Amino acid sequence: MNYIKGKFRQTIYRSDSGYTVGLFRITETNDPEMEAFLKKSVTFTGYFTELILDENYILYGNLIFHDRYGYQYNVTSYEQIMPEGKDAIIEFLTSPLIKGCGEKTAIKIVEILGDNAIEKIKENINNLDLIPKLTESKKQSIYKSILKYYESNETIIKLKEYGFSIKDSLKLVNTYGNGIINIVKDNVYNLIDLIDFKTLDKIYLNMYKETTDTRIEACIVETMKRITFNTGDTFSYIEEILRALKQEFNIVLEHDDYFNVLSNERKIIIKDNKYYLPEYYDSEINIAKNLNIINSNEIKQINKLDDYIEKIEMELEIKYNDEQIEAIKSVFNNNISIITGGPGTGKTTIIKGILFLYQLIHKLDKNIMSTKVALIAPTGRASKRMSETTGYLASTIHRYLKWNKENGYYGINEFNKADHELVIIDETSMIDTLLFDSLLKGLQRNVKLILVGDENQLPSVSPGLILNDLISTEKFAHIKLNNIYRQSSNSYIPYLAKEIKNRELNNFLDKKDDYNFIECNTRDIKNILEDIAKKSLNKNLNEDNIQVLVPMYKGEIGIDNININLQNIFNPYDSNKNEVSIGDVIYRVNDKVLNLVNDIDKGIYNGDIGYIYDIDIESKSDFIRVNFDNNIVSFKRENLNTIKHAYAISIHKSQGSEFDHVILPISMTYNKMLYNKLIYTAVSRAKKSLTIIGSKEAFIRATNNNYSIDRKTSLTDYLMNKIK
Repeated sequence: MNYIKGKFRQTIYRSDSGYTVGLFRITETNDPEMEAFLKKSVTFTGYFTELILDENYILYGNLIFHDRYGYQYNVTSYEQIMPEGKDAIIEFLTSPLIKGCGEKTAIKIVEILGDNAIEKIKENINNLDLIPKLTESKKQSIYKSILKYYESNETIIKLKEYGFSIKDSLKLVNTYGNGIINIVKDNVYNLIDLIDFKTLDKIYLNMYKETTDTRIEACIVETMKRITFNTGDTFSYIEEILRALKQEFNIVLEHDDYFNVLSNERKIIIKDNKYYLPEYYDSEINIAKNLNIINSNEIKQINKLDDYIEKIEMELEIKYNDEQIEAIKSVFNNNISIITGGPGTGKTTIIKGILFLYQLIHKLDKNIMSTKVALIAPTGRASKRMSETTGYLASTIHRYLKWNKENGYYGINEFNKADHELVIIDETSMIDTLLFDSLLKGLQRNVKLILVGDENQLPSVSPGLILNDLISTEKFAHIKLNNIYRQSSNSYIPYLAKEIKNRELNNFLDKKDDYNFIECNTRDIKNILEDIAKKSLNKNLNEDNIQVLVPMYKGEIGIDNININLQNIFNPYDSNKNEVSIGDVIYRVNDKVLNLVNDIDKGIYNGDIGYIYDIDIESKSDFIRVNFDNNIVSFKRENLNTIKHAYAISIHKSQGSEFDHVILPISMTYNKMLYNKLIYTAVSRAKKSLTIIGSKEAFIRATNNNYSIDRKTSLTDYLMNKIK
């Protein structure tokens, strides 16, 4: 195991959870990469209990390169080094760490107890009786100081014996101190905010070997979390919970006493026979309150609004139709406006008009506009597209709220609100309940809010149905755009999307300027897809322009297999390109890849697509470097589960994005993934062309299958009941 040995010199940063960045002077190492740092100080990062200045430690880990901070030693575990040798022990005993021990006493202790003096004192306080003229109070003080010094290490060892990893153990000790052992013994499930349930449940069963009331209550809450995650519902009914409790944990309940106990402790909320996790109940209540307050604020009327609209039509050289003018007016005549429409209905054109009109009315230059108006979207790709189409800077909601990945908190919140007067949110259908609650908490009560989206797309990945719920209340100004604008008279993509939405397919097998349905058997889909890819290369189209969207990952025509085939076409083996195999997957320089997580520090978000810039097999930190729109991001080998090949991606991951040319395989083998909102979302991602390959029966089935619409939420009820 690679290590560096030396002295802790300085703390640069330390979080509440114990994540520490500091300086460490190296005196010894077994890692060839670290030999260049011998007798020098290096920056280190990792989870630690309280580190003591100028004390000796062994740090286990490896050297990494951070794009912003340079070389750092990433610590996975560590040990304090017992003082060795007469002088070191005397120095330790006379340090501020040890109370009641002067230099003369320290010398006597070493002379009598020897080189193992510290260990002997720690094992038995009575060993100090051998030291002449040592008072009882000093004896107690020395003993307790030594115990305190080593107690954290012993706590970590005990936690590891229970089954916690070293990282989890350090996290727990840093959060709760040495009292963590009592917390574990009392109710290990109380650590759920820091440690995953599977780990806690395993440790509990190792400790007690049977299911008790404590485990049943914890499993109920965990079951409700899993139901919420799987369904997108914000509440459940008792029958669902009991059924899932048996399925997940083989626990059968015959009475509801456990639910009453959990309710009394506010670990769950029970209202009108609906069972909520507190965070979803509270969020829906907060959303309803905040929206009602914003909506009820006095509206400042704009005089001669029609004249302003005529002026921006002249400036922008555009003529708005009646519904577009209605949408623009709605924004200035209401505090909350909802603008929805499918592809090609002019949502972007309206947003540009609103921005121009706001700037004109308030006589603002573009720099001042950024302090008054915020453009935000749920994903990085959606915010980037918003910036490109409007000419104004847009950001993700997480970045706008200054999300801290380390502690999960938002810097913009109810106590530190943003100052923007007009906030435009694109792709609102993708926003979940908890995120929308956090956003509203961070906005001023007098804000003007514009929600833009398409309620016919897939709902948010996380629980909630925000856009649909707000529309269904009919409390907020809602302009639904129906007219479709496309340059070519033979353009079909937006009309097909509309037909899918209305479940009224017409001539979907007819070839158009921007559309082609290639009917074939399932076994031929892969070959036809490969032929299209090869022909595209001959037309100077490549993976930059083409995106294959697939309903599911597994199977012969699933995302994983299609990615292998397309990689061989778009980025085949080349002896001049570095590549590496991770399991069954080969990563190669120039590969198109998809990022799966939000990482604000690195400037990347879930759904971002980039290209592998470099592969350094020898490096532990810069193992793979990916170019995300000129943002070079490094991935360690152990972090490669956060990226996947992106020649083909899931339809869910395509939300918030548009692609020039979309290819959509469709087959009965996709089974439960054949439903209306999924196919509608895929079709509406295409800008210039759409090619569907496969079964017309599967396409018709998907269009008519509306099973994914219903999510159980209470937001509509709370909005209508005017919760204050």
